[in-house]
Amino acid sequence: MLPRPLAMLYYERRRAMGGKAGKWQDLMRRRFDDRQRFLVACMVCGLLCGLLGVLFHLSIHHTFAGVWKLATTGSDGQFIAVLLLAPTLGGLICGLVIHFWAHEAVGSGIPQTKAAYYNQGGRIKTMTGVWRVVLGTVFVGFGNALGREGPMVHASSAIASRIGRFAFKDPERVRAMIPVGMAAGIGAAFNAPLSALTFVFEELLDNFSTKAIGGMVVAVVIAAAVSRTILGEDPVINTHLVLDYETAAWMLVAIPLGVCAGFLGHFFVGAVIGVRRKVKSTPWLKSWYTPAVGGLFCGIAGLLAWWITGMEGNAQSGVFSIGYESLEEAFENKLVISILVTLLAFKLVAVVVNYATGGSGGLFSPTLFLGGMLGGLLGYALVELSHQFTDWQLVDEPQIIGGCVLLGMGAMFGSVIRCPFTSLIIIFEMTGNYSLILPLMGGNMLSWVIARKLRPIAIYDALLLDDGISLKRMPAYRGAKDYRNLPVRAIMTHDVVSVKGDATAEENLTSLRRDQVYHHAYSVLDDEDRFLGIITHHEMEESLPDTKVADIISEQETLQVNPDISIRDAAQMMISNDIQQLPVVSQVETHRLLGILTINDIARQQNAAEI
Repeated sequence: MLPRPLAMLYYERRRAMGGKAGKWQDLMRRRFDDRQRFLVACMVCGLLCGLLGVLFHLSIHHTFAGVWKLATTGSDGQFIAVLLLAPTLGGLICGLVIHFWAHEAVGSGIPQTKAAYYNQGGRIKTMTGVWRVVLGTVFVGFGNALGREGPMVHASSAIASRIGRFAFKDPERVRAMIPVGMAAGIGAAFNAPLSALTFVFEELLDNFSTKAIGGMVVAVVIAAAVSRTILGEDPVINTHLVLDYETAAWMLVAIPLGVCAGFLGHFFVGAVIGVRRKVKSTPWLKSWYTPAVGGLFCGIAGLLAWWITGMEGNAQSGVFSIGYESLEEAFENKLVISILVTLLAFKLVAVVVNYATGGSGGLFSPTLFLGGMLGGLLGYALVELSHQFTDWQLVDEPQIIGGCVLLGMGAMFGSVIRCPFTSLIIIFEMTGNYSLILPLMGGNMLSWVIARKLRPIAIYDALLLDDGISLKRMPAYRGAKDYRNLPVRAIMTHDVVSVKGDATAEENLTSLRRDQVYHHAYSVLDDEDRFLGIITHHEMEESLPDTKVADIISEQETLQVNPDISIRDAAQMMISNDIQQLPVVSQVETHRLLGILTINDIARQQNAAEI
């Protein structure tokens, strides 16, 4: 500790250095009331997120254009070398930065944003947003098969969090800025203001609130206006569709397409989560070079697709980077069936491996890409069918296939991202085509229902649970006594002290004493962090010193609950079984511990409700 005179000098210097920012904060808080500051904060957030969206789009576009030009201006050997090395180098750079400096810049960014909103009071480090943009540019721009929208959401939310901490002292106001930044990020990335609003409500807030929508609308309008002013008014994907719209006929297309997308989306999500778990449980893959391994696999997948089909034109780059050029060619019927099959298969492999190995990029664009290729395949099948029935002519062949590509994009988005309203609106805004509204609604809802039935937990929540993070959601309820109907996730203890099952009782007690930790009981985990049971402090003290903890509880039958059970039901279980705590485990993986519910947790909530 510094001596008092030196400490005073230190803090005076710190105050002087930060005085300018402090004066601006004081001036803003004196001149404007809370609502006015929130409006100003939303306007500034929208402006900055719009500019960031343009910067991010152009940086990825020009980076990959440079990589592609370098690959295609030389021999076949140079083409192969560049497209193998560039994704690998992008993964290596990301791996080093994520491992040593920016741990939260891994993956999509949407799970991290949700965790910040619910568990961290809306606080996201500004440097996390900076790293998101830099690493997204490097990883996706060097050819890896992920998208820019997820990182854009995380970076925009970091901007909103920084603005909120500057403008407000109230922690709830800081937290309320996260939906604003999230909406502005989606609006700028997709040039899709309406779907930006619905996505925030469906994915983050879980309910439609008139209190939240005002600031989000302001930010989204400004962000989208900035993006359109600089990048142009054209939609993200030019479809060139002029459909002779017949609802009944196109509904017959949307239904089988929705079924196919529902099952493919289920497979895709399962592959992402399954391969990710495998990577995390493989010791030699848990290091800084792991994203480079994923980049190498992406390069191999892209080159195999090129070699198998002998593709020419923009479709040749479809497996690499975002791949919207290939979607546009699919809309224009420039991709034959062999190319559609190849792009669908190899893009799926590349995306799964890139995400599972810890790359920095999102899943929005790959999901739309896969849906477009699936729709194109069904379109070709429909064309062949129409040749057998000459009296059934919807439109000419390119328009049939283009319409199926559009329907496939929406249905796949609905099955993977699980936001049905957003999946409908975002296709309209991205393509500028509104002629297939009823078939799109039918196909999207069908794929969403199938995917939800097969896998109850959506992908972003599943990824968080896979990392041992349970969102501290507390849904709205009526009346003080209704707290008993809340899920236990709202009040449980998330930070759990655990002991090692493969260590002896004496080793665990020594570790607890060293950390100055003492609790009545502890959860027991194995070397792969799987939940084994509960052991009390007294049981470890009474056991033989060289006895492993796992052996002590080997015959134990432990009651456990999932995070969505009500507090009332959990309390009744604890009373009827005369226990003081319940382990809370994942619904999907019952060996994955999420937290502990104790009698004290219930008592605190009861006291808070009665005040």
